[in-house]
Amino acid sequence: MLLNKLVFVAQLGASVVLYVLIALSVLSIGVIFERWWYFRRRRLDVARTSDALETALEAGDLEAATAMLKKSKSIEAEILGEALGWYRSGAGAVEQILSKAIKQRRKGFEGGLLFLGTLGNNAPFIGLFGTVLGIVTAFRELGNTQAGSSSGMGNVMGGIAEALVATAIGILVALPAVIAYNVFQKKAVEVEDNAGALGNIVLASLASESAAGQTAGARSHGGARKASDASRDEKVQAESRRAPANSVEA
Repeated sequence: MLLNKLVFVAQLGASVVLYVLIALSVLSIGVIFERWWYFRRRRLDVARTSDALETALEAGDLEAATAMLKKSKSIEAEILGEALGWYRSGAGAVEQILSKAIKQRRKGFEGGLLFLGTLGNNAPFIGLFGTVLGIVTAFRELGNTQAGSSSGMGNVMGGIAEALVATAIGILVALPAVIAYNVFQKKAVEVEDNAGALGNIVLASLASESAAGQTAGARSHGGARKASDASRDEKVQAESRRAPANSVEA
């Protein structure tokens, strides 16, 4: 009795698995297109942006650098624009804001990867499950077929062939998902690397300003010290001149 119920479920399950795979395939195509459009709209010319940013910071024009980043729709420009708002607070603050901005936007540029990765890993197993259910149904029909019946054997073989289609569809669904997962994961890594590279330009500019300030301070301190030494030497010379005059008067 229980076996008959399981066979009945298997007969329904094979068809259900195929519909599930088709639905997952449609969802996968939708996610792939959405991710492609997402990254396409946010493309960044890293070399040109780096040169423009470096030029603006070397000139000390922070407003020009901020305006240039606001014109870009890229994720890296958003991250760096937020970090530039803390430029006057020093390198430590800028570094912390860069890290925070990347973490906040990671959910956006890594969206859909979990679905694509999971589908790519498990779609073949879903198809294999449908194949197993189809073969169970086929062997059940084989058991009900009269001995020597060629039509019955033909139906069984046809059922096994249809069952194997589920595995093929599962692999067909998995392949685009795996490829898209690898491509978009690489894009996400590039976003973080580009943001880090542009952030290094800002940090280098801050370090350069700090070094220049220390050099200027050392020069001013040295000049003040030289002036003090010169004044002291003049006082010593004046006192040495007064001493002979006092001895002549005596």
